[in-house]
Amino acid sequence: MPNLNIVKQQSSPPAIQCNYQSQLAERITDHSAKVVIIGQGYVGLPLAAEFGQAGFRVIGLDIDRDRVKKLNRGESLTPDVSNDALLKLRNSGYYEASWDFSVLRSTDVILICVPTPLRKSKDPDISYILATLEQVVLYLCPGQLIILESTTYPGTTEELLLPMFEAKGYTAGDDVFLAFSPERIDPGNKQFMVKDIPKVTGGITPACTDLAALFYRQIVDRVVKVSSPRVAELAKLYENVFRSVNIALANEFSLMCRQLDVDSREVIDAAASKPFGFMPFYPGPGIGGHCIPIDPAYLSWKMKFSNYQARFIPLAEEINQSMPGHVVDLVSDGLNESRLSINGANILAIGVAYKRGVGDTRESPAIHVIESLIKLGANITYSDPHVAEISLAGDTYQSVELTTVVLSSCDCLLILTDHQEFDYHSMSVYAPLIVDTRGTMRGINGGSAKILSL
Repeated sequence: MPNLNIVKQQSSPPAIQCNYQSQLAERITDHSAKVVIIGQGYVGLPLAAEFGQAGFRVIGLDIDRDRVKKLNRGESLTPDVSNDALLKLRNSGYYEASWDFSVLRSTDVILICVPTPLRKSKDPDISYILATLEQVVLYLCPGQLIILESTTYPGTTEELLLPMFEAKGYTAGDDVFLAFSPERIDPGNKQFMVKDIPKVTGGITPACTDLAALFYRQIVDRVVKVSSPRVAELAKLYENVFRSVNIALANEFSLMCRQLDVDSREVIDAAASKPFGFMPFYPGPGIGGHCIPIDPAYLSWKMKFSNYQARFIPLAEEINQSMPGHVVDLVSDGLNESRLSINGANILAIGVAYKRGVGDTRESPAIHVIESLIKLGANITYSDPHVAEISLAGDTYQSVELTTVVLSSCDCLLILTDHQEFDYHSMSVYAPLIVDTRGTMRGINGGSAKILSL
């Protein structure tokens, strides 16, 4: 659990009742409401930027002091907020980063955007939420709106957050307002930024839902109000269960197509020509990042308390987690055809981030593939314009520039992350063997490389 340097301070509910809802609604509407966003990572910082650009004065709260110092210097830590945009907000007074939780005392709206990882046992780790809530409750004031955005198991808002506020003598929907609104940010996606993605909101009471919806309408065009926080929590989990299961289907389908000597992507593209009843998903080296490998496990874990065993979720996880092993087999097959083995082979890995356009390596399948190749004796180099350095098996590796010498000196070029900055045509010309896990070499003409694809 993170150390938040908790300070003892007493707070108590108001003795005189007044219409806090209408007062807060007025401050939200005229953008005079003070906003604190706890957690300044890939979710919290873009939200802070959007509300700051809308004219709200925002404080980004984070326990990482180095991060706070960088943010106050205008150094963004996410691809969705540029340094220039952050510095402009900072200089204009609409954004400030801080690690001092006492700022919660004088705020109107509090967004909680802290990490919710899994433990090694696959149980939800909500220690960051709990530590944050201790500080929120410590400085809680009447008339505040508190919204949890961190992905979590269904029931968290009602079973964990609400009792902590009630223990202080507050009543949700009367003198404090509590809601859940799942984060939907897709880092690096320039087509769908924060302002382009509808927000789902479910409050403890209708008044809580209405205030949360009003708040988000200041930065997004569409807000979907649901009947409870539990519905909003489940909506987020279902979104990523849907993705996990369909990616697993595409991954297993690619293995079947390989046995049948058919290009799986050509089949999927043909199926996608159907204008209804079909949504294309494509195979890859596995799943990674902060959502798809983790969120389905939250739902699966919760269902165990109802004596219900989820079936699709663990099956999809099994298939997706097996894909790095299949990639290693594909590399081995390609090298064997040239009378080479993985042991001693020079393998150039293209991309190590978990997806295109970002520098995030959390749960990246590329890392799992490379670690397996290292254990088998491969000599690894890698290139990634977004990841300058990685540590693997006790050694540190630096990203290399893809010169013609680098490309031609490898025994196998392994495409793991399809960043748009790469010159795939040059790869086809200079690399002798390409193992393509992302379908990037389809349509690339003029090269002499032997290409194996998922």
